[in-house]
Amino acid sequence: MTDTEAFLRTARQVIIDEARALDVLADSMDEHFAEAVQLILRATGRIIISGIGKSGHIGHKIAATLASTGTPAYFVHPAEASHGDLGMVSKGDVVLAISNSGEAPELANLLAFTRRFRIPLIGLSSKPESTLMKQADVHLLIPSMGEACGFGMVPSISTTLTLAMGDALAIALMKYRDFKPEDFRAYHPGGKLGARLSKVSDLMHSDMPVVLTGTPMSEALLVMSQKSFGVVGVTDDAGRLLGIVTDGDLRRNMDGLLDKTTEQVMTENPTTIAPGAMAEEAVAIMNDRKITSLFVVDPDAAEQAQGLLHIHDCLRVGLG
Repeated sequence: MTDTEAFLRTARQVIIDEARALDVLADSMDEHFAEAVQLILRATGRIIISGIGKSGHIGHKIAATLASTGTPAYFVHPAEASHGDLGMVSKGDVVLAISNSGEAPELANLLAFTRRFRIPLIGLSSKPESTLMKQADVHLLIPSMGEACGFGMVPSISTTLTLAMGDALAIALMKYRDFKPEDFRAYHPGGKLGARLSKVSDLMHSDMPVVLTGTPMSEALLVMSQKSFGVVGVTDDAGRLLGIVTDGDLRRNMDGLLDKTTEQVMTENPTTIAPGAMAEEAVAIMNDRKITSLFVVDPDAAEQAQGLLHIHDCLRVGLG
């Protein structure tokens, strides 16, 4: 067997072992999970996540996922908790303590603090008879299936199961709270995800190129040139979009163009989009119709033109 074959064989076996463990976890889910969700929903404060070592790293991720999906949460390092950070935990909070063995000594002071001040404690461990689980009010038990290394010393299967349990908690809470994409965007304004969740109104230009119906094309061309979008909108006196004049319309009407008015040249009933639509939807429309801009029209405001979205605005934030 070559080195490459050996590497791939090992990698595949790790993934197979972890996938099998996840199946066991899914089958083992019971009323204790529902109790944990209900306990968190009743909390008037925050969810405090704590763990040491690899459990701590997973705890950081669980806290971040909860916080970004509508459940206020943060991570408290158990060692730092013993040196003042216990002051970050208060009545109304719920503590989620993570330890695969359930015997991490660094958690002792935090556990004692929760018992002293009657702060609800959720234990997440693979050992039902451990110190952590004996003290916990609610038990989240993950299957004890060893580790992918084969000798039970490299956290792998256990951390995968712990992470999956945290994701399950976060998504269950998110769905119960009817957490929507627009809510999600409030917590993710930056990066690719923020771009995907942007609304048309976030990116559109409100200073748009528009002229009134009946405007001579000589004047419409000046507006079209000044705004540099390659298009001009044609509205009535109430601001309702009647049509648009594009570069293509100009080419089709070159003969005597300057003697014409906008309604003689414009394309009627142009493709538009609502300000509340997702910017990703606008990109799909522009790509499908092979156009570079869309006028933004509010159907709830008498079809008035609200702005203009150009493909470059979408590309600038990472869409397209």
